[in-house]
Amino acid sequence: MKTLTVLGSTGSIGTQTLEVVDDLEYRVLALAAGKNIKKAEEQIRKYKPKFAAMANEAAAKELALKTADTDVKILSGLEGIREISALSADVVLNSIVGVAGLIPTLTAIEAGSDIALANKETLVTGGELVKKKAAERKVKIYPVDSEHSAIFQCLQASDRQDLNKIIITASGGPFFGKKISQLKKVTKEKALKHPNWSMGAKITIDSATLMNKGLEVIEAVHLFDLPQSKVEVVVHPQSIIHSLVEWRDGAVLAQLGVPDMKIPIQYALTFPKRANFVSRPLNLVEVSKMTFYAPDRETFSCLDTCEKAINMGGLYPAAVNGANEEAVKLFLNDKISFLDIGELVKKMLSENFAKTYGTIHEIFEADRRARNIVKELAK
Repeated sequence: MKTLTVLGSTGSIGTQTLEVVDDLEYRVLALAAGKNIKKAEEQIRKYKPKFAAMANEAAAKELALKTADTDVKILSGLEGIREISALSADVVLNSIVGVAGLIPTLTAIEAGSDIALANKETLVTGGELVKKKAAERKVKIYPVDSEHSAIFQCLQASDRQDLNKIIITASGGPFFGKKISQLKKVTKEKALKHPNWSMGAKITIDSATLMNKGLEVIEAVHLFDLPQSKVEVVVHPQSIIHSLVEWRDGAVLAQLGVPDMKIPIQYALTFPKRANFVSRPLNLVEVSKMTFYAPDRETFSCLDTCEKAINMGGLYPAAVNGANEEAVKLFLNDKISFLDIGELVKKMLSENFAKTYGTIHEIFEADRRARNIVKELAK
């Protein structure tokens, strides 16, 4: 039986991961969460991990009291999550939101644990560093994002040297088909209503701005060692085709399935094998038709901004990610408008950042600086 550590265990991906694990040969070694004490306690009592950590220190103290009758050791704060990540597990699934997931990923890699990666910011902000460390430690990184999992699955069909390009699909989010004039007074309530997927607030807003797709382009460049020019984005509102690959002979392979994150989660945990259904089967007759569109890059400028950042290289992707996290926070706190998110990130990119980096300190400094720029621009 393999051991599993789940980072972000009380979030959407974390809870679904634990549901998937119920039917797999995995033992939960450790859990790490933010501040949801009730759910963390439920998970501890069900899965009986040896360790658990809460990023919120007050929550950790309360959780320790509530689980005093168990054998679990409760850790707290960012250092506690780092300790959890450093445990030797067969797989560490990282679903922490944002750049906060970078250090736990690097820590888990250093411990020799394979990574099931649902935290795209790990590769967006520190892709070169992460890939270097993973190669040194001979650690495998399995994608959990549905799009990257789809590409990963399709790539099993032939030699990489025969690959022509990859095609990432986008649902278009809740505002697909809308123009700038129609989005000037968008409320956060409307932006948080995704048509196909159930996700956390930050990633749902990223989907609405197409920033999520831009970040996925950057992640794909690192995951699959491709130039940005070989990564295409197509809007597919039904979210049935999760992504495609095109081979040099013109053949195109696609991975299809119902919009359910349990499928890519399970594949990351069972690769190269497959397990039984964790979702309802796809019924193509019910789907009836699938449609495809070019992304509206004028209305949703975040996609172009991300592509520009990865082509500029160095610390620019980290800066774009930090700027977006800050802008989304401002939007959710009613400080800026929906359209301001893309504009602020785009303006930040005109600042100068290093074209190369070698340390995690440089990444976080770029992140801090980008956030400060956005806050100043938003005043």
